[in-house]
Amino acid sequence: MESQVSSTKIFEKFTWKIENFSRLNVDKMYSDPFILCGYPWRILLFPKGNKTKGAVDHLSIYLEAVKTEYASEGWIRDVKFKLVVFNQLDSNMTIISETTHKFKANESNYGYLSFMKLSQLRNPKKGFIVKDVCIVGAEVFVCKTFEKPVNQAAELTVSLASGSQNGHVKVDVPIPNPEVQGPTMEVCSDDPPSIERPRKRSRKFTDLAFAVLGRILYFLRTKKVKDMDEQACKELQVLWNELKKFKFDLTWLEPQVQCALGMKSFVEKALQVEKLKENIEAIELETGRLKAKLAAAEVNLNVERDLLKAKGIKERDLDSELGSGSWKP
Repeated sequence: MESQVSSTKIFEKFTWKIENFSRLNVDKMYSDPFILCGYPWRILLFPKGNKTKGAVDHLSIYLEAVKTEYASEGWIRDVKFKLVVFNQLDSNMTIISETTHKFKANESNYGYLSFMKLSQLRNPKKGFIVKDVCIVGAEVFVCKTFEKPVNQAAELTVSLASGSQNGHVKVDVPIPNPEVQGPTMEVCSDDPPSIERPRKRSRKFTDLAFAVLGRILYFLRTKKVKDMDEQACKELQVLWNELKKFKFDLTWLEPQVQCALGMKSFVEKALQVEKLKENIEAIELETGRLKAKLAAAEVNLNVERDLLKAKGIKERDLDSELGSGSWKP
């Protein structure tokens, strides 16, 4: 079954914080599973290089598609994705590589054998490892699939890491039976309200609806107020507009979404205030530095005055003409 996940090209993002990186005693490691664009994934990392394929001096990193219970024998995910190693000292030096791949059963992972040199990664002056922490990430956009999206944890509980190995989000959404009328669908994600399902909806309809719902819940749990810039607001608005098309009762969720969308102006003003405070601090530091230079310059000027007196030369006003004879006594 072919499925188009979204009509808008928005890369969903995941970050993985790896602590005690220099003390890792493994050849390869996996991140916790995470859901992007309605499908589960994980990052496969070779911190010392994929030695079995000859990459002994490069970091090897791959994106792996986690198989779901919906995956048939011929499942495919046609994906554009980016793999990232963050520079923690200078974001402009962050390494990002983008590619496309059709993930399937016999090609479930894809990435880079030689993503970056290990010498560059381990150099403490480069900024890729700070306080023995390395941060990697993935950004995913699903073009089309031949597989149903998962309902953030419908019959599949997936740990959604928010960038820290200690922070996880679980969203358990029971799959409703489209043939059964009456009961409501509950979102067991610390949100007590429920969503009343219109009757006689198809399984595909409810699966897509809960996939979008899961993405919104994940967004609200992993974003901070300071993250609500224009791009984040646009991303949330697109997801919200998609969810409203399914005609569910969303009165329990709408206040949270509208509150998040309304933060843009507040965040801009708050960041402006913080920037001005930083500017004032910088000006005050510069003022202190200039005062110190002024004091030193005045000392040097007094020394020059004493030298003029010692030579019998009277000090003159700086605005006087050289030939005017206007000399100070």
